[in-house]
Amino acid sequence: MVFNSFEYAVFLPAVFLIYWLLFRNKMRVQNLLLVGASYLFYGWWDWRFLGLLLLSTSVDFFIGKSIEQSKNIRHKKTLLFISLGVNLGVLGFFKYYNFFIDNLATAYNWAGHDFNLTTLHIILPVGISFYTFQTLSYTLDVYKGKIKASNDFISFAAFVSFFPQLVAGPIERATNLLPQFQSNRKFSYGQSVDGLRQILWGLFKKVMIADNCAFLVNDIFKGSEHYGGSTLAIGAILFAFQIYGDFSGYSDIAIGTARLFGFNLMQNFNFPYFSRDIAEFWRKWHISLSTWFRDYVYIPLGGSRVKKARRITNVMVVFLISGFWHGANWTFLAWGLLHALMFLPLLLFNRNRKNLGSVATTGLVPNWKDLFSMVLTFSLTTFAWIFFRAETIGHALDYVRRIFSKSLFSRPEVMLDNKVLLFFCFFLVMEWVGKTEQFAIQKILINKPRSIRWLLYVGLIVAILLYGGIQQDFIYFQF
Repeated sequence: MVFNSFEYAVFLPAVFLIYWLLFRNKMRVQNLLLVGASYLFYGWWDWRFLGLLLLSTSVDFFIGKSIEQSKNIRHKKTLLFISLGVNLGVLGFFKYYNFFIDNLATAYNWAGHDFNLTTLHIILPVGISFYTFQTLSYTLDVYKGKIKASNDFISFAAFVSFFPQLVAGPIERATNLLPQFQSNRKFSYGQSVDGLRQILWGLFKKVMIADNCAFLVNDIFKGSEHYGGSTLAIGAILFAFQIYGDFSGYSDIAIGTARLFGFNLMQNFNFPYFSRDIAEFWRKWHISLSTWFRDYVYIPLGGSRVKKARRITNVMVVFLISGFWHGANWTFLAWGLLHALMFLPLLLFNRNRKNLGSVATTGLVPNWKDLFSMVLTFSLTTFAWIFFRAETIGHALDYVRRIFSKSLFSRPEVMLDNKVLLFFCFFLVMEWVGKTEQFAIQKILINKPRSIRWLLYVGLIVAILLYGGIQQDFIYFQF
Protein backbone atom coordinates (compact mmCIF):
# COMPACT_ATOMS: atom_id res chain seq x y z
CA MET A 1 0.00 0.00 0.00
CA VAL A 2 1.47 3.36 -0.99
CA PHE A 3 0.51 6.88 0.04
CA ASN A 4 -0.53 7.95 -3.46
CA SER A 5 -2.98 5.09 -4.00
CA PHE A 6 -6.76 4.63 -3.81
CA GLU A 7 -6.34 1.94 -1.14
CA TYR A 8 -4.51 4.35 1.15
CA ALA A 9 -7.14 7.03 0.53
CA VAL A 10 -9.65 4.61 2.08
CA PHE A 11 -7.33 3.13 4.71
CA LEU A 12 -6.18 6.39 6.35
CA PRO A 13 -9.64 7.96 7.06
CA ALA A 14 -10.94 4.63 8.35
CA VAL A 15 -8.08 4.22 10.84
CA PHE A 16 -8.30 7.90 11.82
CA LEU A 17 -12.03 7.71 12.60
CA ILE A 18 -11.77 4.48 14.59
CA TYR A 19 -8.74 5.83 16.47
CA TRP A 20 -10.41 9.05 17.63
CA LEU A 21 -14.14 8.25 17.66
CA LEU A 22 -14.17 4.74 19.12
CA PHE A 23 -10.94 4.62 21.14
CA ARG A 24 -10.45 8.20 22.30
CA ASN A 25 -8.60 8.41 25.62
CA LYS A 26 -7.85 4.66 25.46
CA MET A 27 -4.10 4.67 24.93
CA ARG A 28 -3.49 0.92 25.01
CA VAL A 29 -6.35 0.18 22.63
CA GLN A 30 -5.20 2.95 20.31
CA ASN A 31 -1.71 1.43 20.30
CA LEU A 32 -3.15 -2.00 19.53
CA LEU A 33 -5.16 -0.48 16.68
CA LEU A 34 -2.03 1.16 15.28
CA VAL A 35 -0.14 -2.13 15.43
CA GLY A 36 -2.93 -3.92 13.56
CA ALA A 37 -3.24 -1.10 11.02
CA SER A 38 0.52 -1.00 10.52
CA TYR A 39 0.77 -4.74 9.93
CA LEU A 40 -2.13 -4.52 7.47
CA PHE A 41 -0.41 -1.59 5.74
CA TYR A 42 2.88 -3.51 5.47
CA GLY A 43 1.30 -6.87 4.66
CA TRP A 44 -0.65 -5.30 1.79
CA TRP A 45 2.63 -5.33 -0.12
CA ASP A 46 3.66 -8.90 0.82
CA TRP A 47 2.31 -10.60 3.94
CA ARG A 48 5.20 -13.10 3.98
CA PHE A 49 7.59 -10.48 5.35
CA LEU A 50 5.48 -9.62 8.38
CA GLY A 51 7.46 -12.31 10.19
CA LEU A 52 10.68 -10.34 9.76
CA LEU A 53 9.07 -7.25 11.23
CA LEU A 54 7.77 -9.27 14.19
CA LEU A 55 11.18 -10.95 14.63
CA SER A 56 13.03 -7.65 14.81
CA THR A 57 10.44 -6.26 17.21
CA SER A 58 10.50 -9.29 19.51
CA VAL A 59 14.28 -9.68 19.61
CA ASP A 60 14.93 -6.08 20.57
CA PHE A 61 12.04 -5.89 23.03
CA PHE A 62 13.28 -8.84 25.10
CA ILE A 63 16.97 -8.03 24.68
CA GLY A 64 16.29 -4.45 25.79
CA LYS A 65 14.68 -5.71 29.00
CA SER A 66 17.52 -8.16 29.60
CA ILE A 67 20.19 -5.49 29.09
CA GLU A 68 18.52 -3.21 31.61
CA GLN A 69 18.12 -5.98 34.19
CA SER A 70 21.66 -7.28 33.82
CA LYS A 71 24.35 -6.03 36.22
CA ASN A 72 27.23 -7.62 34.30
CA ILE A 73 28.78 -5.40 31.61
CA ARG A 74 30.08 -8.41 29.72
CA HIS A 75 26.63 -9.95 29.66
CA LYS A 76 25.17 -6.64 28.45
CA LYS A 77 27.67 -6.54 25.59
CA THR A 78 26.82 -10.10 24.63
CA LEU A 79 23.12 -9.23 24.49
CA LEU A 80 23.87 -6.13 22.42
CA PHE A 81 25.91 -8.18 19.96
CA ILE A 82 23.04 -10.67 19.65
CA SER A 83 20.70 -7.81 18.73
CA LEU A 84 23.21 -6.45 16.22
CA GLY A 85 23.82 -9.92 14.82
CA VAL A 86 20.15 -10.77 14.33
CA ASN A 87 19.11 -7.42 12.86
CA LEU A 88 22.15 -6.81 10.68
CA GLY A 89 22.28 -10.50 9.74
CA VAL A 90 18.72 -10.44 8.40
CA LEU A 91 19.35 -7.11 6.67
CA GLY A 92 22.63 -8.36 5.21
CA PHE A 93 21.13 -11.57 3.87
CA PHE A 94 18.16 -10.02 2.12
CA LYS A 95 19.96 -6.93 0.88
CA TYR A 96 23.57 -7.93 0.25
CA TYR A 97 23.84 -11.71 -0.15
CA ASN A 98 23.72 -11.70 -3.95
CA PHE A 99 26.05 -8.69 -4.14
CA PHE A 100 28.78 -10.44 -2.17
CA ILE A 101 28.31 -13.74 -3.98
CA ASP A 102 28.57 -12.05 -7.38
CA ASN A 103 31.69 -10.15 -6.42
CA LEU A 104 33.33 -13.18 -4.79
CA ALA A 105 32.65 -15.18 -7.96
CA THR A 106 34.21 -12.42 -10.06
CA ALA A 107 37.28 -12.27 -7.83
CA TYR A 108 37.73 -16.05 -7.94
CA ASN A 109 37.34 -16.13 -11.72
CA TRP A 110 40.00 -13.45 -12.08
CA ALA A 111 42.30 -15.64 -9.98
CA GLY A 112 41.56 -18.62 -12.24
CA HIS A 113 39.42 -20.58 -9.76
CA ASP A 114 35.86 -21.87 -9.94
CA PHE A 115 33.24 -20.57 -7.53
CA ASN A 116 30.33 -22.90 -6.83
CA LEU A 117 27.96 -20.80 -4.69
CA THR A 118 25.08 -19.37 -6.68
CA THR A 119 22.89 -16.33 -6.19
CA LEU A 120 19.35 -16.67 -4.89
CA HIS A 121 16.06 -15.18 -6.04
CA ILE A 122 15.72 -12.93 -3.01
CA ILE A 123 12.96 -10.32 -2.73
CA LEU A 124 14.11 -7.31 -0.75
CA PRO A 125 11.52 -6.59 1.99
CA VAL A 126 10.24 -3.03 1.70
CA GLY A 127 11.55 -0.74 4.44
CA ILE A 128 13.85 -3.32 6.07
CA SER A 129 16.75 -0.84 6.22
CA PHE A 130 14.53 1.71 7.94
CA TYR A 131 12.83 -0.33 10.64
CA THR A 132 16.05 -2.28 11.33
CA PHE A 133 17.92 0.92 12.10
CA GLN A 134 15.01 2.25 14.14
CA THR A 135 14.80 -0.77 16.41
CA LEU A 136 18.61 -0.96 16.67
CA SER A 137 18.70 2.61 17.95
CA TYR A 138 16.43 1.48 20.79
CA THR A 139 18.73 -1.35 21.85
CA LEU A 140 21.81 0.86 21.62
CA ASP A 141 20.14 3.62 23.65
CA VAL A 142 19.05 1.14 26.33
CA TYR A 143 22.60 -0.21 26.46
CA LYS A 144 23.98 3.34 26.85
CA GLY A 145 21.39 4.18 29.50
CA LYS A 146 19.75 6.92 27.43
CA ILE A 147 16.32 5.35 27.73
CA LYS A 148 14.54 2.86 29.99
CA ALA A 149 13.63 -0.49 28.47
CA SER A 150 9.97 -0.81 27.54
CA ASN A 151 7.77 -3.20 29.54
CA ASP A 152 4.82 -2.85 27.18
CA PHE A 153 5.18 -5.04 24.09
CA ILE A 154 2.23 -3.41 22.29
CA SER A 155 3.56 0.14 22.62
CA PHE A 156 7.00 -1.05 21.54
CA ALA A 157 5.55 -2.92 18.55
CA ALA A 158 3.65 0.24 17.61
CA PHE A 159 6.91 2.23 17.82
CA VAL A 160 8.70 -0.18 15.48
CA SER A 161 5.87 -0.67 12.97
CA PHE A 162 4.16 2.77 12.99
CA PHE A 163 2.77 2.78 9.44
CA PRO A 164 3.34 6.43 8.42
CA GLN A 165 7.13 6.08 8.63
CA LEU A 166 7.54 2.30 8.52
CA VAL A 167 8.86 1.80 4.99
CA ALA A 168 10.83 4.99 4.26
CA GLY A 169 11.33 6.90 7.47
CA PRO A 170 12.03 9.19 9.10
CA ILE A 171 14.14 6.75 11.09
CA GLU A 172 12.90 7.67 14.54
CA ARG A 173 14.79 7.40 17.82
CA ALA A 174 13.23 5.61 20.73
CA THR A 175 14.07 8.61 22.91
CA ASN A 176 11.66 10.73 20.85
CA LEU A 177 8.91 8.46 19.57
CA LEU A 178 8.55 5.62 22.10
CA PRO A 179 7.49 7.88 25.01
CA GLN A 180 4.72 9.25 22.78
CA PHE A 181 3.25 5.74 22.55
CA GLN A 182 3.46 5.43 26.32
CA SER A 183 1.39 8.51 27.10
CA ASN A 184 -2.18 9.59 26.33
CA ARG A 185 -2.79 11.55 23.14
CA LYS A 186 -5.42 14.25 22.85
CA PHE A 187 -7.04 15.26 19.59
CA SER A 188 -5.88 18.67 18.40
CA TYR A 189 -7.74 20.37 15.59
CA GLY A 190 -4.82 22.71 14.89
CA GLN A 191 -2.31 19.85 14.81
CA SER A 192 -4.53 17.82 12.48
CA VAL A 193 -5.06 20.73 10.08
CA ASP A 194 -1.32 21.34 10.01
CA GLY A 195 -0.81 17.63 9.34
CA LEU A 196 -3.25 17.68 6.42
CA ARG A 197 -1.49 20.74 5.03
CA GLN A 198 1.84 18.92 5.17
CA ILE A 199 0.34 15.80 3.56
CA LEU A 200 -0.99 17.93 0.71
CA TRP A 201 2.39 19.54 0.08
CA GLY A 202 4.07 16.15 0.23
CA LEU A 203 1.66 14.76 -2.35
CA PHE A 204 2.29 17.76 -4.58
CA LYS A 205 6.05 17.18 -4.43
CA LYS A 206 5.65 13.48 -5.12
CA VAL A 207 2.99 13.56 -7.85
CA MET A 208 3.69 16.88 -9.56
CA ILE A 209 7.47 17.13 -9.25
CA ALA A 210 8.91 13.63 -8.75
CA ASP A 211 6.54 11.64 -10.97
CA ASN A 212 6.65 14.19 -13.80
CA CYS A 213 10.44 14.19 -13.68
CA ALA A 214 10.59 10.39 -13.52
CA PHE A 215 9.35 9.83 -17.07
CA LEU A 216 12.11 11.94 -18.61
CA VAL A 217 14.79 10.80 -16.15
CA ASN A 218 14.11 7.13 -16.87
CA ASP A 219 14.20 7.73 -20.61
CA ILE A 220 17.41 9.79 -20.52
CA PHE A 221 19.36 7.47 -18.22
CA LYS A 222 18.17 4.34 -20.02
CA GLY A 223 19.16 5.69 -23.44
CA SER A 224 22.04 7.94 -22.39
CA GLU A 225 24.19 6.78 -25.31
CA HIS A 226 21.70 8.35 -27.73
CA TYR A 227 21.59 11.83 -26.18
CA GLY A 228 23.85 14.85 -26.24
CA GLY A 229 25.55 16.47 -23.27
CA SER A 230 22.90 19.15 -22.73
CA THR A 231 20.12 16.55 -22.53
CA LEU A 232 22.14 14.39 -20.15
CA ALA A 233 22.83 17.42 -17.94
CA ILE A 234 19.09 18.12 -17.83
CA GLY A 235 18.49 14.47 -16.97
CA ALA A 236 20.86 14.71 -14.00
CA ILE A 237 19.22 17.94 -12.78
CA LEU A 238 15.75 16.44 -13.15
CA PHE A 239 16.84 13.38 -11.19
CA ALA A 240 18.07 15.65 -8.40
CA PHE A 241 14.59 17.13 -8.18
CA GLN A 242 12.90 13.77 -8.69
CA ILE A 243 14.62 12.15 -5.73
CA TYR A 244 14.07 15.23 -3.58
CA GLY A 245 10.38 15.52 -4.48
CA ASP A 246 9.94 11.77 -4.06
CA PHE A 247 11.73 11.27 -0.76
CA SER A 248 11.00 14.56 0.98
CA GLY A 249 7.43 14.24 -0.30
CA TYR A 250 7.18 10.85 1.40
CA SER A 251 8.60 12.31 4.60
CA ASP A 252 6.08 15.17 4.53
CA ILE A 253 3.20 12.73 4.09
CA ALA A 254 4.57 10.52 6.88
CA ILE A 255 5.08 13.40 9.33
CA GLY A 256 1.71 14.94 8.46
CA THR A 257 -0.06 11.60 8.88
CA ALA A 258 1.58 11.04 12.26
CA ARG A 259 0.31 14.44 13.39
CA LEU A 260 -3.25 13.30 12.62
CA PHE A 261 -2.80 10.66 15.31
CA GLY A 262 -1.16 12.99 17.84
CA PHE A 263 2.50 12.13 17.18
CA ASN A 264 5.40 14.41 16.33
CA LEU A 265 8.10 12.92 14.11
CA MET A 266 11.47 14.51 13.47
CA GLN A 267 12.00 16.73 10.44
CA ASN A 268 13.77 14.70 7.75
CA PHE A 269 14.46 17.38 5.11
CA ASN A 270 15.26 21.04 5.68
CA PHE A 271 15.37 22.47 2.14
CA PRO A 272 18.77 20.87 1.32
CA TYR A 273 19.13 22.35 -2.17
CA PHE A 274 19.46 25.80 -0.63
CA SER A 275 22.67 24.66 1.10
CA ARG A 276 25.89 26.61 0.67
CA ASP A 277 28.30 23.72 1.16
CA ILE A 278 28.24 19.92 1.35
CA ALA A 279 28.35 19.89 5.16
CA GLU A 280 25.21 22.02 5.28
CA PHE A 281 23.61 19.75 2.67
CA TRP A 282 24.13 16.74 4.91
CA ARG A 283 22.64 18.56 7.89
CA LYS A 284 19.51 19.09 5.81
CA TRP A 285 19.22 15.94 3.66
CA HIS A 286 17.74 12.72 5.11
CA ILE A 287 18.42 14.11 8.57
CA SER A 288 17.23 11.00 10.41
CA LEU A 289 19.82 8.82 8.64
CA SER A 290 22.74 11.27 8.74
CA THR A 291 22.25 11.88 12.47
CA TRP A 292 21.90 8.10 13.02
CA PHE A 293 25.32 7.51 11.47
CA ARG A 294 26.73 10.47 13.38
CA ASP A 295 25.54 9.19 16.76
CA TYR A 296 25.99 5.43 16.33
CA VAL A 297 29.01 5.23 14.00
CA TYR A 298 30.98 8.47 13.69
CA ILE A 299 31.09 9.49 17.38
CA PRO A 300 31.84 5.95 18.66
CA LEU A 301 34.75 5.85 16.18
CA GLY A 302 36.14 8.97 17.81
CA GLY A 303 34.36 11.62 15.79
CA SER A 304 36.39 14.76 15.22
CA ARG A 305 38.20 14.58 18.57
CA VAL A 306 41.03 12.48 17.16
CA LYS A 307 44.14 13.05 15.07
CA LYS A 308 43.75 14.28 11.52
CA ALA A 309 44.45 10.90 9.87
CA ARG A 310 41.89 9.15 12.09
CA ARG A 311 39.39 11.95 11.46
CA ILE A 312 39.73 11.41 7.71
CA THR A 313 39.24 7.67 8.19
CA ASN A 314 36.12 8.22 10.30
CA VAL A 315 34.55 10.46 7.67
CA MET A 316 35.36 8.01 4.89
CA VAL A 317 33.88 5.11 6.86
CA VAL A 318 30.63 6.94 7.59
CA PHE A 319 30.07 8.11 4.02
CA LEU A 320 30.95 4.72 2.52
CA ILE A 321 28.61 2.94 4.94
CA SER A 322 25.93 5.53 4.16
CA GLY A 323 26.35 4.83 0.46
CA PHE A 324 26.27 1.06 0.96
CA TRP A 325 23.17 1.38 3.17
CA HIS A 326 21.31 2.58 0.09
CA GLY A 327 21.87 -0.58 -1.90
CA ALA A 328 24.06 -3.46 -2.98
CA ASN A 329 25.78 -1.77 -5.91
CA TRP A 330 29.18 -0.20 -6.42
CA THR A 331 27.43 2.93 -7.68
CA PHE A 332 26.16 3.68 -4.17
CA LEU A 333 29.65 3.27 -2.74
CA ALA A 334 30.96 5.64 -5.41
CA TRP A 335 28.22 8.13 -4.47
CA GLY A 336 29.23 7.92 -0.81
CA LEU A 337 32.92 8.29 -1.71
CA LEU A 338 32.25 11.40 -3.78
CA HIS A 339 30.42 13.04 -0.88
CA ALA A 340 33.25 12.11 1.48
CA LEU A 341 35.80 13.72 -0.84
CA MET A 342 33.66 16.86 -1.07
CA PHE A 343 33.14 16.96 2.70
CA LEU A 344 36.74 16.37 3.84
CA PRO A 345 38.20 19.79 2.87
CA LEU A 346 35.50 21.52 4.93
CA LEU A 347 36.26 19.32 7.93
CA LEU A 348 40.03 19.66 7.71
CA PHE A 349 39.89 23.45 7.46
CA ASN A 350 37.24 23.69 10.21
CA ARG A 351 34.64 25.10 7.83
CA ASN A 352 32.12 22.26 8.12
CA ARG A 353 29.99 24.24 10.59
CA LYS A 354 30.22 27.59 8.86
CA ASN A 355 26.66 27.65 7.49
CA LEU A 356 24.39 26.63 10.35
CA GLY A 357 21.39 28.86 9.74
CA SER A 358 19.07 29.27 6.79
CA VAL A 359 20.25 31.27 3.81
CA ALA A 360 18.91 34.80 3.15
CA THR A 361 17.05 35.23 6.44
CA THR A 362 17.27 39.04 6.30
CA GLY A 363 16.03 39.50 2.74
CA LEU A 364 14.02 37.91 -0.02
CA VAL A 365 17.04 37.09 -2.19
CA PRO A 366 20.52 35.80 -1.27
CA ASN A 367 23.65 37.88 -1.76
CA TRP A 368 25.97 37.03 -4.64
CA LYS A 369 28.31 35.00 -2.46
CA ASP A 370 25.52 32.83 -1.07
CA LEU A 371 23.97 32.45 -4.53
CA PHE A 372 27.28 31.26 -5.99
CA SER A 373 27.76 28.85 -3.07
CA MET A 374 24.24 27.44 -3.51
CA VAL A 375 24.71 26.90 -7.25
CA LEU A 376 28.10 25.27 -6.71
CA THR A 377 26.79 22.97 -3.96
CA PHE A 378 23.76 21.98 -6.03
CA SER A 379 26.03 21.26 -9.00
CA LEU A 380 28.29 19.03 -6.90
CA THR A 381 25.37 17.09 -5.42
CA THR A 382 23.81 16.72 -8.87
CA PHE A 383 27.09 15.37 -10.22
CA ALA A 384 27.14 12.78 -7.42
CA TRP A 385 23.48 11.87 -8.12
CA ILE A 386 24.59 10.59 -11.55
CA PHE A 387 26.46 7.75 -9.83
CA PHE A 388 23.50 7.13 -7.51
CA ARG A 389 21.09 6.79 -10.45
CA ALA A 390 23.32 4.94 -12.94
CA GLU A 391 23.05 1.18 -13.30
CA THR A 392 26.81 0.57 -13.10
CA ILE A 393 30.03 2.50 -12.53
CA GLY A 394 30.74 2.19 -16.27
CA HIS A 395 27.35 3.66 -17.08
CA ALA A 396 27.96 6.59 -14.72
CA LEU A 397 31.42 7.32 -16.14
CA ASP A 398 30.13 7.19 -19.70
CA TYR A 399 27.23 9.48 -18.72
CA VAL A 400 29.67 12.01 -17.25
CA ARG A 401 31.97 11.77 -20.26
CA ARG A 402 29.10 12.50 -22.62
CA ILE A 403 28.00 15.51 -20.57
CA PHE A 404 31.43 17.12 -20.74
CA SER A 405 31.63 17.04 -24.52
CA LYS A 406 30.95 19.59 -27.23
CA SER A 407 27.30 18.54 -27.24
CA LEU A 408 26.90 20.14 -23.78
CA PHE A 409 26.23 23.42 -25.61
CA SER A 410 23.78 21.94 -28.11
CA ARG A 411 20.01 22.36 -27.92
CA PRO A 412 18.42 19.84 -25.50
CA GLU A 413 16.44 17.08 -27.17
CA VAL A 414 13.85 16.76 -24.36
CA MET A 415 12.21 19.20 -21.96
CA LEU A 416 9.44 19.31 -19.40
CA ASP A 417 5.94 20.11 -20.62
CA ASN A 418 5.22 23.85 -20.35
CA LYS A 419 2.40 23.34 -17.84
CA VAL A 420 4.56 21.11 -15.70
CA LEU A 421 7.41 23.61 -15.99
CA LEU A 422 5.10 26.31 -14.65
CA PHE A 423 4.23 24.19 -11.62
CA PHE A 424 7.94 23.45 -11.24
CA CYS A 425 8.66 27.17 -10.94
CA PHE A 426 5.78 27.54 -8.47
CA PHE A 427 7.26 24.73 -6.39
CA LEU A 428 10.69 26.42 -6.26
CA VAL A 429 9.18 29.77 -5.25
CA MET A 430 7.09 28.20 -2.48
CA GLU A 431 10.05 26.23 -1.15
CA TRP A 432 12.19 29.37 -1.10
CA VAL A 433 9.59 31.56 0.60
CA GLY A 434 8.82 28.88 3.21
CA LYS A 435 12.39 27.71 3.79
CA THR A 436 12.44 28.69 7.46
CA GLU A 437 9.42 26.52 8.31
CA GLN A 438 9.03 22.77 8.82
CA PHE A 439 7.57 22.52 5.30
CA ALA A 440 7.07 25.08 2.56
CA ILE A 441 3.38 25.98 2.93
CA GLN A 442 3.15 25.63 6.70
CA LYS A 443 2.67 29.32 7.45
CA ILE A 444 2.77 31.14 4.10
CA LEU A 445 -0.92 32.00 4.14
CA ILE A 446 -1.62 31.40 7.82
CA ASN A 447 -2.69 35.03 8.42
CA LYS A 448 -4.66 35.36 5.18
CA PRO A 449 -8.45 34.97 4.88
CA ARG A 450 -9.75 31.42 4.77
CA SER A 451 -10.88 31.90 1.17
CA ILE A 452 -7.28 32.65 0.09
CA ARG A 453 -5.93 29.62 1.92
CA TRP A 454 -8.54 27.35 0.38
CA LEU A 455 -7.76 28.74 -3.06
CA LEU A 456 -4.20 27.46 -2.60
CA TYR A 457 -5.34 24.07 -1.27
CA VAL A 458 -7.89 23.51 -4.05
CA GLY A 459 -5.35 24.64 -6.63
CA LEU A 460 -2.83 22.08 -5.37
CA ILE A 461 -5.44 19.31 -5.40
CA VAL A 462 -6.56 20.16 -8.94
CA ALA A 463 -2.93 20.22 -10.11
CA ILE A 464 -2.28 16.82 -8.55
CA LEU A 465 -5.39 15.28 -10.15
CA LEU A 466 -5.04 16.84 -13.61
CA TYR A 467 -1.33 17.24 -14.20
CA GLY A 468 0.33 14.65 -11.99
CA GLY A 469 2.76 12.27 -13.64
CA ILE A 470 2.18 8.56 -14.15
CA GLN A 471 2.13 6.93 -10.70
CA GLN A 472 5.59 5.78 -9.64
CA ASP A 473 6.69 3.83 -6.59
CA PHE A 474 8.59 5.84 -4.02
CA ILE A 475 12.30 5.58 -4.83
CA TYR A 476 13.38 4.79 -1.28
CA PHE A 477 11.10 1.74 -1.12
CA GLN A 478 14.00 -0.15 -2.74
CA PHE A 479 16.33 0.69 0.14
